[in-house]
Amino acid sequence: AKRIADIRLTQERKKAMKYQYTYRNTASDIWQLSMYYIYGSMVGVCNIIFTAAVFALGVARWNSSGLFFKICIILGCCLFPLIQPVLAFWKARNQAAAIRQDTLMRFDDKGIYVKLGENCSEIKWEKIRRVARKPGMILIFSDSTHGFVLTNRVLKEEKDEFYAYVVSKIRTNGKGTAS
Repeated sequence: AKRIADIRLTQERKKAMKYQYTYRNTASDIWQLSMYYIYGSMVGVCNIIFTAAVFALGVARWNSSGLFFKICIILGCCLFPLIQPVLAFWKARNQAAAIRQDTLMRFDDKGIYVKLGENCSEIKWEKIRRVARKPGMILIFSDSTHGFVLTNRVLKEEKDEFYAYVVSKIRTNGKGTAS
């Protein structure tokens, strides 16, 4: 009886379904997200200021400095624009390799249905805290640090319509905000 009820519930949700996506985030998706959060925050501002300061110091003292100072200046200038993104990609590649199954997400008037392998969950719109639009992706947060990443690769031509739909749902059904 429970199995029949589950099948009926699934059929009812499919009828009411607005959007459905099956995807697996790639290393590039995860790297792009981490770069947005590094360079879109105060940490990114500090990185830029540090790099500019080291560059200015290097230009001012280059001719009068020794080999050790020059190596430190070169490493300092490369730390945030080159080394940090490479290390972030390496970490993203490892995280993406750990994702072994596709994620199925369905969005309807009741909320969000998420299936990853055999694990399923339903999240009502009232539980969604925020939706953020970044170049190349839409982020849906269930709390301040956890959420779902839907890239333009997944959303395709529906990205604008989908974003408007999610924003309308969190504004009318919950305490969420959009950015």
